[in-house]
Amino acid sequence: MLDKLCKLALSYAFLCSVALLAGPAHAQSEQQIRTELQKKIGANTKIKSVSASPIPGIFEVLVGNDVFYTDAASKYVIQGEIIELASGKNITEQRQADLNRIKWSDLLPANAIKMVRGNGSRQVAIFSDPNCGYCKRLDKSLQQLDNVTIYTYLIPILSADSAQKSKQIWCAADPQKAYVDWMINGITPTGKGDCATPLDKNTAVAKNYGITGTPTLVFVDGSRFPGAVQISDIEKKFSSLK
Repeated sequence: MLDKLCKLALSYAFLCSVALLAGPAHAQSEQQIRTELQKKIGANTKIKSVSASPIPGIFEVLVGNDVFYTDAASKYVIQGEIIELASGKNITEQRQADLNRIKWSDLLPANAIKMVRGNGSRQVAIFSDPNCGYCKRLDKSLQQLDNVTIYTYLIPILSADSAQKSKQIWCAADPQKAYVDWMINGITPTGKGDCATPLDKNTAVAKNYGITGTPTLVFVDGSRFPGAVQISDIEKKFSSLK
């Protein structure tokens, strides 16, 4: 705890010193700051926006969905987190979470393998690659969940074999069974995999939202959890959505 407080104090002191240094240039508009910073970092790194942060003289910079900070003179770029000491709120983390939200309506059920347990009242979507070890671990853990609907969107991003297995699973007479057989029971999918699939559409959605790893879970509020998330964390998230 002491180390954390010391780090926070040092970060705060640094931010304050930058803000003081930037004081004379504070009159610059956010657009001017963006233009000046873009010149300095080069055209290859595209700045999406520049806006005021909670700290006077410090501005939030968005590059893609990544959050950085700069001073009003565009002299410094700060990589780190802003934490409100009074509440303990991690402002940067919250901002990042908001930026990473996925519009639930963009996830079309017709493009997913749908699994329903119990009354299916709780919903979650998962982006999965059939050759992903962490996806297999997650799928085994998910067997513990009840009253849930799971939409699995296959995105073959690991290898050419991932694409072949995804096609074989999707084109099976029973895609849900073929998926479970492979991911949980280790039964290799068979068949030609020569039907029309939504794999390209799923990959495009993943790319649009910056999903670069599997598994990635998405909840109805648009929040995402990367990796083989613990069941206890999934249950906690479901509880927060009630």
